[in-house]
Amino acid sequence: MATVDECRQALHDLAAKLAANAEAQGHLDLDRTLACRVTDLDTAFHGRITGGRLIDIADGDNPKAKIVLTATSDHLIELINGKLDLTRAFTSGQIKVKANPFDLLKLRKLL
Repeated sequence: MATVDECRQALHDLAAKLAANAEAQGHLDLDRTLACRVTDLDTAFHGRITGGRLIDIADGDNPKAKIVLTATSDHLIELINGKLDLTRAFTSGQIKVKANPFDLLKLRKLL
């Protein structure tokens, strides 16, 4: 089981990856709140995706977030590090994503 600090760092790593991909893709018209719920640590993080970048990452949940990712700490780390395929993890139930399908298509371009 990963720690809260490792999960927090993984989200910051994801933010850096999204920023690099956003520059390569050009401006992406996506402005949504994000919540990441880590079930085995009983913790959550939230932030905002704007212009293809993940910003304002902070501890705590956002119950009104437009995009919600729910996973165990290990699955979250594996997903962000590229060791776990998003589609396979989603279809097998290892992670849950609640979002508008059009938002998911836009996000997929950045990953």
